Amino acid sequence: PSAAFKPIFLGTVHPRSELAQHRRVVNSQKCMRAGGKHNDLEDVGRDTYHHTFFEMLGNWSFGDYFKEEACSMAWELLTQVYEIPKDRLYVTYFAGDSSLGLSADEECRDVWLCLGVPASHVLPFPLKDNFWEMGDTGPCGPCTEIHYDHVGGGRNAAALVNQGSPDVVEIWNLVFMQYSREIEGNLLPLPQHHVDTGMGLERLVTVLQNKRSNYDTDLFTPILDAIHKGCGGPRYQGLVGDADVGHVNMAYRVVADHVRALCVCITDGIYPGFSGAELVLRRILRRAVRFCSEVLHAPPGLLASLVPTVVEVLGDAYPELTKNADQIMDVINENEAAFQSSLERGRRIIERTVQQMEPSTNFPAEVAWSLYGNLGFPLDLIDLILEEKGISLDSAAFNELALEDAKRKAGGPRAGQMEDTNTRLDVHSLAQLRSNNVPATDDSPKYAYTLGQHGQYEFSPCQATVLMLYRDQSLQKEVGAGQRCGVILDRTNFYAEQGGQASDQGYMIHLGQQDILFPVKSVRLCGGYVIHEVTAVETLRAGDQVQLFVDEAQRLACMMNHTATHLLNFALRRVLGDNTEQRGSHVTAEWLRFDFDTKGPVTVEQLQQVEQVVQDVIKRNEVVHMAEVPLMLARRVQGLRAVDEGYPDPVRIVSLGVPVESVLTCNSEAAMQTSVELCCGTHLLQTGAMEDLAIISERQLVKGISRVIAVTGRQAKQAREAGQCLAMEVDSVSLRMKERSTSIPQMQNLSKEVGQLTKVRITLLYRRILAWALYT
Repeated sequence: PSAAFKPIFLGTVHPRSELAQHRRVVNSQKCMRAGGKHNDLEDVGRDTYHHTFFEMLGNWSFGDYFKEEACSMAWELLTQVYEIPKDRLYVTYFAGDSSLGLSADEECRDVWLCLGVPASHVLPFPLKDNFWEMGDTGPCGPCTEIHYDHVGGGRNAAALVNQGSPDVVEIWNLVFMQYSREIEGNLLPLPQHHVDTGMGLERLVTVLQNKRSNYDTDLFTPILDAIHKGCGGPRYQGLVGDADVGHVNMAYRVVADHVRALCVCITDGIYPGFSGAELVLRRILRRAVRFCSEVLHAPPGLLASLVPTVVEVLGDAYPELTKNADQIMDVINENEAAFQSSLERGRRIIERTVQQMEPSTNFPAEVAWSLYGNLGFPLDLIDLILEEKGISLDSAAFNELALEDAKRKAGGPRAGQMEDTNTRLDVHSLAQLRSNNVPATDDSPKYAYTLGQHGQYEFSPCQATVLMLYRDQSLQKEVGAGQRCGVILDRTNFYAEQGGQASDQGYMIHLGQQDILFPVKSVRLCGGYVIHEVTAVETLRAGDQVQLFVDEAQRLACMMNHTATHLLNFALRRVLGDNTEQRGSHVTAEWLRFDFDTKGPVTVEQLQQVEQVVQDVIKRNEVVHMAEVPLMLARRVQGLRAVDEGYPDPVRIVSLGVPVESVLTCNSEAAMQTSVELCCGTHLLQTGAMEDLAIISERQLVKGISRVIAVTGRQAKQAREAGQCLAMEVDSVSLRMKERSTSIPQMQNLSKEVGQLTKVRITLLYRRILAWALYT
């Protein structure tokens, strides 16, 4: 639940954004707890209170109130507003950890005692229970949890707190963000103290509706009834453990929980896939499908048939579910069919492998790992099938393969992290910069470019002062020759990577020293400071005067492709309809990528129409209007996509062909007739410089989401020429094949030509746009 406010904790939030102004916040959030550090997936269904998706209620303090106020407000809400009996509530606090040098949180204990909580209901617990961390690094701190005893009756249930009892469950966690865990593992006090609380709506509703299980509340009973209707068999009885014969009740809980998670994630643009959050969702879907078919003996399609019921339960709070119900069902059905197909293929592979095995040998670990990794074949199912055949898996070899894979995955991102540690300011360095009154970087010079007499772009030079250097997670006044570091300047004309646009590259020189270049590899924005990743070819010091030179060719190419992205968004809406929503984009000097919602497959004819709309605007050489306006004013623009509070205020509006003043006028529909977007990117000043746009790839990522890759300018022309040459060659071969020549040498020659055409296609379309291949 802390992810939305993590930039505030880390100090990386832009100082001019609404988010940076927050001091006290209350909110509710959709939460998934099925992957990463906090992973409840295997617990879901076994008990009556764990979930993959749940709704989290929270109150937050960002450098404002702390332990006394947080505990006091929580106690008042639970006991006076919700009227939960005080004698059923137990609170825990952090008992300290000598290995980390952390003493017990007696301050928190004393707050609870002062609020009148009996000492027998105030319980100390170790690091595992009462110290909260987002991940392996970052903000963390001791927490105090509030637990509820469902039985009551005057008993003292202190011995059951944190013991996994279904009768005594945690309902609210109050986290006191006091520390930051560094990469080396040590804890440093945070510059500011924060409060992050989270109370699960499902558990609270269970208490308020006087139920013993989350699944007995009206958040779940309609879904459980729909499962029964869809599969027949015995009704849900709320049984757990040994009493739940055949795991039928567990299956009900698994399916009800998992279908809620699927609905919410798919609506928010996360689809079952092969890495990260998508892989987690794939596992959730497959786990639900297996419980449907193997335990509930339900017909295929049960999972998708539950979607309307989920929408009925959650639709009032999340109207987007209602809008996307059909798409959710399609995605679930498609993935269920693919899983069943994978299961069949996996079973055939196991059968064939067993037949080829030597007697009295273990099943090969490589085959099992391939089934698991490539087909998503569940490990327990592999064990089950082998057990039925009286064969064992080579577990030691399998575990070794799993360990190697885990190391590889852990090494990948970490290696990437090490590369950019020089441009990711840590929370302590950010606080130090602010306490030393180091001003945020003035990056307005990145917009300082004009059109010359002959249509060429002229980029204004920029002179700056080195304010601070950053290396090995610390601010430094000096960095020696040959070392990589982050350079913080008082002003810059370099564009920092944001808004989907790649950062500028280029170089800087010491003022008056033309012959020594300091290459700038990448640029990042962090808490209002722009950090330039530089290789110090000689000593760099704070106070040095430098001149900055952006790679103008790369910048101009990014400008072309960013303006093209806005145009493409507009053209897709024009051709496919106003419901075509952007799902993501990325802009580099070589190409642009654009993901969007679509109700069905996009046809070649529609893509040609999209290209034509863009080319018409290019030919008209429309002026690209850009202006900074107050955020509140920008929110009035008709048709503008949702504006989140992370945007710096004022915001930058980019409008093609229509002055910004016109789209801001009350009741103006001008924004509906052209491209108008909030954007911090750098753009062309007139569309004509784009010359051309060619869509070189369109494919469905999943049903309902398409990805377009396009190129502009010279690359677009090359792509068209390559396509035309290829089309002519294919026509020629097709014509000769239709002649049905019986000459074997002629047929062999044709076969060679077809092979050659395939190579030509790869050479002309794929290799020429190498970066595109990396993103498809």
